[in-house]
Amino acid sequence: MTGVLPSQAIEQMFARAEITSPIPLVEGQIQPASLDLRLGTVAFRVRASFLAGKDCSVANRISEFEMHRIDLSDGAVLEKGCVYLVPLMEALCLPDGISAVANAKSSTGRLDLLTRTITDGGVEFDRIKPGYSGPLYAEICPRSFSVLVRPGMRLNQIRFRQGQAVLTDDELAELHAQSPLVDGTAVIEDGLGFSVDLRLPGTDLVGYRAKPHTGVIDLDRIGEYDPQDYWEEVHSTSGRIILDPGAFYILVSRESVQIPPAYAAEMAPYLAMVGEFRVHYAGFFDPGFGHDAAGGSGSRGVLEVRCHEAPFVLEHGQVVGRLVYERMASLPEQLYGADIASNYQGQGLKLSKHFKSPQ
Repeated sequence: MTGVLPSQAIEQMFARAEITSPIPLVEGQIQPASLDLRLGTVAFRVRASFLAGKDCSVANRISEFEMHRIDLSDGAVLEKGCVYLVPLMEALCLPDGISAVANAKSSTGRLDLLTRTITDGGVEFDRIKPGYSGPLYAEICPRSFSVLVRPGMRLNQIRFRQGQAVLTDDELAELHAQSPLVDGTAVIEDGLGFSVDLRLPGTDLVGYRAKPHTGVIDLDRIGEYDPQDYWEEVHSTSGRIILDPGAFYILVSRESVQIPPAYAAEMAPYLAMVGEFRVHYAGFFDPGFGHDAAGGSGSRGVLEVRCHEAPFVLEHGQVVGRLVYERMASLPEQLYGADIASNYQGQGLKLSKHFKSPQ
């Protein structure tokens, strides 16, 4: 079968030792169309981000770039602005015909915690070729907040594919006609376009900007932190904001998105042609996201935005990204949302799960 492998197929990959781990899986680790990856027991502080490169192992490259190593067993702080490499608990022995792609989890991206997967012989971040056999590593670079991590924490996730099942624009338009993917008019060009909402109903609050000097965030503490200690509110009455160079923002899409149960989607990285800002660090959308079948009735996409060289004016309704839809190889046995108590079903403008809800 061609398409993204569902949860039950991922379980079968474990049974066939195509995915291995010395530690048994934990509840909720297998998602409808992906597998959460767990941090191991040590972090290597390295001088710079790197890829292993063809015919080279990550272990050998660590020996070139390691500054010191940190035992994570009792918890350790990964400092803002530093680069770390953490061996993951899971390893792969992929058969021919099965490829994989990794991505940061939603909460990881909303903390501006740059997390990418690398492999032995790898020449790309987050992309794993069919037939790969070897360990997995997470490169972690906290951009806005220092974080406290422990072994077993799940910062990134991996999705498995057999063949390519990306929908063409014509197929996407047909699917939208059968089962609306967004409220309102669908902008379809190399995927489903979405825009930024800077005129939220009943409020002039349109987003959040990360404060530059904050305390540490313990990633195990859910709903514990006061947003005012870590974020500045961004308000607008004009339908526009000016992005500051180097600043990180949480905004929200104007469109409510739905992912039907037989499909999965990925938010493609969007780089403005002028190169002034980037949208997206976490990109998987599971089957059932925002969909009626999973109690969604539409969910906004949260936008993780970083401005680069120069101040940039962002306007209400400006297209800032696109969703690429793929067929599932088969229907997953569970859907995002009600089936697995997902944190972001039915969301609007929302910070990561670590922060208290606004009063």
